[in-house]
Amino acid sequence: MLETRLPTGLETGQDGPMNQALDVPVLAAGDGFTLRPWRLSDLQLVREASVDAYIPLITTVPSPYSDEAGVAFVERQWSRAATRAGYTFVIATSDDRPVGQVGLWLKDLEQGRASLGYWVVKSARGRGAAVAAVAAVAGWASRDLRIPRLELCVEPWNTASVRTAERVGFRREGLLRGWQQVGDERRDMLMYGLVNEER
Repeated sequence: MLETRLPTGLETGQDGPMNQALDVPVLAAGDGFTLRPWRLSDLQLVREASVDAYIPLITTVPSPYSDEAGVAFVERQWSRAATRAGYTFVIATSDDRPVGQVGLWLKDLEQGRASLGYWVVKSARGRGAAVAAVAAVAGWASRDLRIPRLELCVEPWNTASVRTAERVGFRREGLLRGWQQVGDERRDMLMYGLVNEER
């Protein structure tokens, strides 16, 4: 499943070069999907995501799209590994067509927590890409990186993302009122958690 070396010093309390850039691996996911690092050839994915009604509101996907803004978006994904903020993957089909993104964010790693975020473009929805991607990252983070707890937040109306979280094994833990800025307003989020021992 893992096709590159693991990052050194990631586990809490382990000695290692904590300023070293993270290595974003290639991960095999279910249903023929693969997770891989971003490439400049993925600009078509950014372009499609930029016209989605929701994705630009909750991510840094540029809207309106330009090639310059698209390149800047891809470079931001690279910088997340360079600054050790987290791992960001392209979700790709068996023929390497990019259809979405999944990220593992590490800002709370010292407390034994990491968070996930994901999106799939409209043309690829309903084919299991999000479930395959989230399951692959959650399994890798729990098993190989030994992160004790994974979290993700979903707006209550977003039933597709709720189903994805629950199919992977995340448990709904509560409603966080006014938790996140989405567009021009603060919105409620459902908190989902997955504890390593539950996998």
